[in-house]
Amino acid sequence: MSSNSTMPTPPNPRSSIAEERANPSFPVRELTYWIDGGHRVTELKERIMLELERDPLWRVSDHPNLSLAETRERAMSKIRRLADLATSRPLEETMIRMSIISVVDPGFWTRFGVHFGLFFGALQGQATPSQMAYWMDKGALSMQGITGCFGMTELGHGSNVAGLETTATLDEKVDEFIVHSPTLTATKWWIGGAAHTATHCAVYAQLIVKGQCYGTKTFVVQLRDTKTFALMPGVNIGDLGKKMGRDQIDNGWIRFTHVRIPRSHMLMKHTKVTRSGEVIEPPLAQLAYGALIQGRVSMVSDSANVAKRALTIATRYASVRRQFGGSVSAGAAETKLIDYPIHQYRLLPLMAQTFAMIFTAREVTANYEKLMGELSDLGEAKDAAADDVIKNLKETHATSAGLKAFCTWMCLNIIDQCRQSLGGHGYSAYTGLSQAYSDFAVHCTWEGDNTILTLQCGRYLVATALDARKGQPLPENLSYLKGAVSATGGLSDRACKGDSAEQVSSLDTLKAAWSSVAANAILNAVRDFEAGLGKGLSKDDAYEFSSASRLHAARMHTYTYLLHRFAAQVDQSPTALRPVLTLLAQLFGAHSAVQHSGEFLQSGFYTGPQIETLKGFVSHACSEIRKDAVSLTDAFNYTDYVVNSPLGRFDGDVYEKYFELVTSLNPAKPVPYFDSLIRPLLERTNETEAGPELEIDEE
Repeated sequence: MSSNSTMPTPPNPRSSIAEERANPSFPVRELTYWIDGGHRVTELKERIMLELERDPLWRVSDHPNLSLAETRERAMSKIRRLADLATSRPLEETMIRMSIISVVDPGFWTRFGVHFGLFFGALQGQATPSQMAYWMDKGALSMQGITGCFGMTELGHGSNVAGLETTATLDEKVDEFIVHSPTLTATKWWIGGAAHTATHCAVYAQLIVKGQCYGTKTFVVQLRDTKTFALMPGVNIGDLGKKMGRDQIDNGWIRFTHVRIPRSHMLMKHTKVTRSGEVIEPPLAQLAYGALIQGRVSMVSDSANVAKRALTIATRYASVRRQFGGSVSAGAAETKLIDYPIHQYRLLPLMAQTFAMIFTAREVTANYEKLMGELSDLGEAKDAAADDVIKNLKETHATSAGLKAFCTWMCLNIIDQCRQSLGGHGYSAYTGLSQAYSDFAVHCTWEGDNTILTLQCGRYLVATALDARKGQPLPENLSYLKGAVSATGGLSDRACKGDSAEQVSSLDTLKAAWSSVAANAILNAVRDFEAGLGKGLSKDDAYEFSSASRLHAARMHTYTYLLHRFAAQVDQSPTALRPVLTLLAQLFGAHSAVQHSGEFLQSGFYTGPQIETLKGFVSHACSEIRKDAVSLTDAFNYTDYVVNSPLGRFDGDVYEKYFELVTSLNPAKPVPYFDSLIRPLLERTNETEAGPELEIDEE
């Protein structure tokens, strides 16, 4: 280095992040209220976050250093306190508390949710009123006498619930069901809570009465004696051990060997079995779908909540981390990561995706709650009103399937992209995102494998398009097809009329563009399905024949649905928030379009030059949103406790706190294997026994 060189200016992260908050383009607190659904909810969330932070039971900073046994024990220590709160506080407060816990400690959220969400949810959705009263008296709500688990998946079956092998055979002589695992693959597998905790299980099994199989139904089976905790006769349980993530939950396997339960332990809200062995099927079998939707809807919200945390960490770190740039000779500060256009392009489209999930989750949750109310009021009706409710149920079932799949995929990608944006620090267990990825990955598999759910959504899209061709009205979530499909059933001749950035990227243009692309994908899936029928395939085989195009149609439809829901929320938002939310919605639609540009060219909506203009708009939108990036994450309103990463601290003091955390959790101490392994390695000699002399051929 030359003698006149100057040392670079050391970073000052606190001042760096303070700069970011100096002049937001929108009222940050007002956006928090809009995201949360009002100031009352925001204040309740803040109170709950503070309660968790101050409770020693809820310490989370040392999670990376806990063993499997310690992780499970720590989780179990929280169960009683939360169970008492869940039964003594208003339902809204409990739901908000659980949504925060799902971010703070997702493994515990799963362990607690197995009982309250899955086991108790099965009772709520499938028990008759008298059965519900019976299990409530037994302590099913309060966990006083009963802890439950959910026995659906098996070693040999997961997504194909109809193919489960566990049987429940009625023994009419004694009015009992015999629950049995006839094969190794019938072993219940991945059953959360089974290994250590559960006394009872909601078991999904094939109903067999008088030699006839009536399909998969739900039965409550006692696993352990509630006093001694010994396994009940015929029940074998084992521990599945270490997993990729969420080790707080004690997943196990269960085998049943001719286990007898009272006939009344079959949940009979829908299908009923009488004392004489008569099986009474429900008039509206589709009502059972309702129980499957809740978990999928909740995962759209969970995807948004987890993505908010990942982006808070990555965006705040990018605003204080300085790398390259600046004049070393002049002692200038290096450039913030967030000031590099490529870093903006790396993170800010993910911000737009997260807002799309936030607002879609709000709408789909409201629609689900409305539907559940309609189903509750329906009773045994079979009139036109019942037909409308069933149509809404099918629509919500398909929409939630597609959203669950694509939002969980989207969130998992957001976590990993944010982790990678932290550089080498992202690989540390103490910076928050490596474990977040491991914990969240299961969302892409449970409550329905994402690919299978996507195909279900695609099947619904094909069937609905075929019904529309016959004159049936389009459901609300496919209303965009009205303008995108011509009277002859083909794609309408719609195209972007202007070439300027304003014309190509307006929210109305992007909505029309995505509608056209989704319609084109659905029509292609219909053509593939009909081609399968034309080859002589059965209806089911024709759907399999068109599976690739069905999956693609579901992907394009879900992007379209997300954009439309985002735009609807922008229209309803407070005036002061509308500019920034509009730009985020445009970025979501435009960036997603650029990522799938071939689809827009194929549909004829955009030309090649218009796609190039759209790319330019994406860069422009990123540079504009960059000015508000930190303020947008502030509006997510996660405290440092919830963020749980030294790199995502509100005050920007990332290096001091990171160093403190690592050194406090890993104090200096003697190396335990020095004498047994390291010393022998260092002190070994090079002496070897002399071997025989070998003759070398001379040429």
